[in-house]
Amino acid sequence: MYTFGFIGTGNMGGALAKAAAKSTKNILLADHFAEKAETLAAQLGCDCGDNLAVIKSCRYVFLGVKPQMMAEMLRSVRDVICCREDIVLVTMAAGLSIETIRSMAGWDYKTIRIMPNTPVEVGEGEILYSPAENVAPDELEEFLTLMQYAGKLTAIPERLMDAGCSLSGCGPAFVFKFIRALAQGGIDAGIGEATAIELAAQTVIGAAKLLTESPLDPETLIKNVCSPGGSTIEGVKSLDADNFESTVAKAVAASYKRNLELGKS
Repeated sequence: MYTFGFIGTGNMGGALAKAAAKSTKNILLADHFAEKAETLAAQLGCDCGDNLAVIKSCRYVFLGVKPQMMAEMLRSVRDVICCREDIVLVTMAAGLSIETIRSMAGWDYKTIRIMPNTPVEVGEGEILYSPAENVAPDELEEFLTLMQYAGKLTAIPERLMDAGCSLSGCGPAFVFKFIRALAQGGIDAGIGEATAIELAAQTVIGAAKLLTESPLDPETLIKNVCSPGGSTIEGVKSLDADNFESTVAKAVAASYKRNLELGKS
């Protein structure tokens, strides 16, 4: 019996598998493109197989397929999964509730819904999680312990999962765009591209760490950087004139709307 099984080893599934492999090599990987699973298995020192093998022999099974493909995939393994009352399904599909996953699978299986983000690949992810009522406390504790190297795991009511996904799940793309824009400002001022990106990235890392470790709120921290009549406050005024904060909030809202649409499709 394998501890973890992954059905789908794309960007997110693969990143989670890499994090899980830091806790255990007792992992079985499967992917629609077998070579992808084989390559990752060789890299991590674990095994690979097909979807049915994962369902038959793994305790925690990550369903790493697109929301639009979930129903078909679960239908294809129903004859096998029905023999596994002890299995724990781990779904990361945007917009699909635990109830929906269970309906697709054909029974009220133990299910943990998670929403990770891509920084799990470097152990700095934010993983939102919400367990079904029949996931035992010791099962959840084991799962959280084994996944600790993925980053921070945060419990959230399932009703807020789509909203949380829109923030922390989609957020890295917004941050990368900000870093790229910040670096471009440096490039325009004469700094080399590689150096500008490095400076921008480290600035974001440091600012985020300061915020998470400081008792001060974001508004106070902004004021602490903005000396009256200084250069920072001029840049902040420019951001405000272009409705920077409103634009970012609208991006999160647009992602949230799409998550709700995925749940209805």
